[in-house]
Amino acid sequence: MEKIAVFAGSFCPFTKGHEDIVGKALSLFDKLIIAIGHNINKKDLFSVEERLHWIENLYHDNPAVKVLTYTGLTVDFCKEAGANFMVRGIRNPLDFMQEQELAQVNRQLNPKVETVFLLASPNCEIISSSLVRELWSHGADYTPYISYKLPEHPAK
Repeated sequence: MEKIAVFAGSFCPFTKGHEDIVGKALSLFDKLIIAIGHNINKKDLFSVEERLHWIENLYHDNPAVKVLTYTGLTVDFCKEAGANFMVRGIRNPLDFMQEQELAQVNRQLNPKVETVFLLASPNCEIISSSLVRELWSHGADYTPYISYKLPEHPAK
């Protein structure tokens, strides 16, 4: 039986920290679905289409990676995608506390989906999409934190 995992997030934008977690997940699972979801608590700066394009370009030569979009609960998406695992990246103790709570709720919603926590590599612990968005919005150099070029900021 194939081990399929979902790595879900808004990925606005997809960072080298996300890439770090994908690399670790690929050593554990046969197939990894990078699922771009809509988070009602976040204001996205980049369209779903842009994010999908950027991530697909990063993994175009890896048949084990599929990039999809979804709405609704991630645990429901896992069921639809045939995934029994959900991958979550952990950078610090606060991430762990938030992710642990979410994993417990997801387990109640679907006990067949197991959440797997992967620790960020030390060089990726400070990287977040929020950091990249902040740097980009002020015209600062964000390139150490992502592997592709973002569009020019409209305020420039």
